[in-house]
Amino acid sequence: QVQLVESGGGFVQIGESLRVSCAATGSIVNRRMDWYRQAAGQQRELVATMYSSGSTYYADSVKGRFTISRDNAKNTVYLQMNSLRPEDTAVYYCMVELGGRDYWGQGAQVTVSS
Repeated sequence: QVQLVESGGGFVQIGESLRVSCAATGSIVNRRMDWYRQAAGQQRELVATMYSSGSTYYADSVKGRFTISRDNAKNTVYLQMNSLRPEDTAVYYCMVELGGRDYWGQGAQVTVSS
């Protein structure tokens, strides 16, 4: 089992940056890690993925602005968000699949004000 705890959310202005973190209680080394987000009244959507190989995937809406990274020594995954827009406002969740089960964090609220 693993527990995921997000931190670093907040309230920012258009064009500003924010980094959200996802700390795992267990080892996530070599595990695929995903960042999702869910805006009010919307379905949860995949934003970024880091595969065990180190390669990455980004949704078109965030490509070039967001960067996913990980620190294996700290069992932590990050999502650096630059040039934030009002449409990036959402609760951001990290997720890892272990043993056929998906583990989610509690979420971090990110609000971008115009």
